[in-house]
Amino acid sequence: MKKKLTRFDLQQMKEKGEKAVWMTAYDFTTAQLAEKAGMDMLLVGDSLGMAVYGYSGTVPVTLDQSMYHTEAVRRGAPNTFIIGDMPFGSYHGSVNDAVQNAVQYHKKCGVDCIKLEGGVRVAHIIRAIADSGMLVMGHVGLTPQSTGALGGFKAQGRSAESAMAIMDDAQAVYEAGAFAMLVEAVPPEVARMIAQELPIPIYGIGAGADCDGQVMIVSDILGIFQAFTPKFVKKYANLGAEMLKVFEAYIKDVRAGSFPAEEHTYRMIEGEFKKLAGMRKKKSLKTKKGSRGMEPR
Repeated sequence: MKKKLTRFDLQQMKEKGEKAVWMTAYDFTTAQLAEKAGMDMLLVGDSLGMAVYGYSGTVPVTLDQSMYHTEAVRRGAPNTFIIGDMPFGSYHGSVNDAVQNAVQYHKKCGVDCIKLEGGVRVAHIIRAIADSGMLVMGHVGLTPQSTGALGGFKAQGRSAESAMAIMDDAQAVYEAGAFAMLVEAVPPEVARMIAQELPIPIYGIGAGADCDGQVMIVSDILGIFQAFTPKFVKKYANLGAEMLKVFEAYIKDVRAGSFPAEEHTYRMIEGEFKKLAGMRKKKSLKTKKGSRGMEPR
């Protein structure tokens, strides 16, 4: 049986130079296969808004939607470290509301930590949740919930000034009590400096190979997501094209009458069909006799 990692295991991996590998998951089957493959962690990301629900971004995702999918992932991967993504609006009100939403996420879904986006502006939220006894993973750089303010899904930290702002965010997240951090869509030089300067695990997505581990969106690496492909994505398969072939073949077989074939059907026990035919015949005769008595005179 696979041993679930703890925060201390993840910290030791950083110290030993071992890369942690994780990806998103939104359903039972994907989580089950990921655990079987030996995935270190699974993120039930608000990316499900685009990958599952077809939204144009992550902002419309609700806490209820996130928890619904997280429960399925936990059932599929009981021995994997699971990260619950706090969706937009679930930590943007009062500190107390943010803590209560994080508590609800933990109690209902059995997550090992929650993740939230932002740096300096959310440091007080991270501190409050961490002080309540819950693990928090930070997220700096490109923060999808703030793409409106950032001007879209664009790489961040490409100038010295913007890189410095991201590093300030990372420092604030660390000082607030986050046990780990995700850095998204920033130059590898910036991510490397953050990983070297901060003692906690720094994971990357589109942030180069010098982070302490990598996360990818499952529908990207499988080649299922059709809307666009970020530069940092490596497609390990093109399942979208394969699925299309399967669907087309299924349609063709049904319309041609070749499916279902004999091997796909359940036959009655020998002699039972003859018995059934006799029973139906008797019932039919009885019905006809009964209907004659109701005919108009």
